[in-house]
Amino acid sequence: MQSLLYITGVTLMWIVIAMAVIHVVMDNRQPAKTMAWALVILFIPVIGLVFYLFFGVNHRKERLVSQRSLDQLTKRSMLGFVEQQNLRVPERQKQLVDLFVNQSFSLPFKDNQIDIMTDGYVFFPELLKDIAQAKHHIHIDMYIIEDDALGRLVTDALIDKARQGVLIRVIYDDVGCWKVSHRFFERMREEGIEVSAFLPVRFPSFTSKVNYRNHRKLIIIDGIVGYTGGMNIALRYVKGTGEQPWRDTMIRISGGAVYALQRAFLVDWYFVDRTLITNRIYYPLTTHHSPNNCLAQVVTSAPTNPYPEIMQGFVRVILAARRYVFIETPYFLPNEPVLFALKTAAMAGVDVRILCPRRSDARFTEWASRSYLREVYEAGVQVYLYEAGFLHSKVMVSDDSLTTCGSTNVDFRSFENNFEANAFIYDEGTALRMKNIFLKDQEQSVLLGDLPHRIHPKFMKRLWESLTRLLSPLL
Repeated sequence: MQSLLYITGVTLMWIVIAMAVIHVVMDNRQPAKTMAWALVILFIPVIGLVFYLFFGVNHRKERLVSQRSLDQLTKRSMLGFVEQQNLRVPERQKQLVDLFVNQSFSLPFKDNQIDIMTDGYVFFPELLKDIAQAKHHIHIDMYIIEDDALGRLVTDALIDKARQGVLIRVIYDDVGCWKVSHRFFERMREEGIEVSAFLPVRFPSFTSKVNYRNHRKLIIIDGIVGYTGGMNIALRYVKGTGEQPWRDTMIRISGGAVYALQRAFLVDWYFVDRTLITNRIYYPLTTHHSPNNCLAQVVTSAPTNPYPEIMQGFVRVILAARRYVFIETPYFLPNEPVLFALKTAAMAGVDVRILCPRRSDARFTEWASRSYLREVYEAGVQVYLYEAGFLHSKVMVSDDSLTTCGSTNVDFRSFENNFEANAFIYDEGTALRMKNIFLKDQEQSVLLGDLPHRIHPKFMKRLWESLTRLLSPLL
């Protein structure tokens, strides 16, 4: 009897495994990702099945935001409220600009002022000053809002403005804020702040949501000032963690592109709250500085979209570079299109440089990235490892004409699973400032080629790197 039960149990398990593998194969995703999930399910069946249910089920085709509401938010808000005269798109960047317009209606806006902040000591005082000056509304869309001294300082400032009658809406990611107590957010709600969690993870819907997270960092104040970049609201962006200071990049935008930041937030707000906001007051005229042709597009990507817009933009920028392309990213696990573009550009003679942290905050991810870094190094990419702390910056600059900054890492998760947002800025002055920041970071880095143990690791290390690389599409 026991043997019969055992045989029945094993048979059922293998039937479930076979069904899961068939589901993975028929999902028609990238072959590397399909193989990775199939191997995990086959070789560690129970754990692999659980992981696949929680993190692998593909929901890209789900229509989580209705097309009708999205059309209203984009067309009415962006075309009905915003008029631009003498908009000039640089001929060199026209195809990239058109790509974003055609893919996701990400319009370019001129007359922008871009301020670049490279640490929390600059960013958070500037943010608190802008919050203090808010008159109508404050919109915050953050992956993490930590319940620490800095998080409480920012929420105190928001509560003070709410008491003055300013409308405040906050979106936080439920998984990013797993460790944050509900009381922290309830305190804001009690003061009249509208707070919503992005895709709350609760059984039984846990498996359909945990893998698709809102990694965006967007702040809009009165529709005239906006922020985006790599920083969350957490004390570590000021104090660091342990002995490692955190180096990150955030940009402050005033001008036309704030409309695009506003649109991105309001689409997310409809996503979490099902409230459609299209009032003209959220798109005020911006006449507080001189007109210019600093052009910017805010581009969002999501697993629900038919195309990975930001990844496509990265590939386009890399392959279009004539002289150089410099990239900073905390995690380097590129998918095939980006890896191919980097190697192609380097072998074509473009000065391609990648700057990553020497010590990551995610050890497993660091090991998985090592073979990728070695691969692009062998193709001619100059790889630098930042030694002055943990580099969390997510920027790219090319040919003194284009820069992008936002929440997107050079990894599978950002390109395929997360909700991300980046600003693409077509302006020589901004590109030169970002280039100088990169070169200063480079001075505090070591070349991968100067580390023989990383270029020629011992057999066991190379084997471990290869094994962790197999899982890189899942990290």
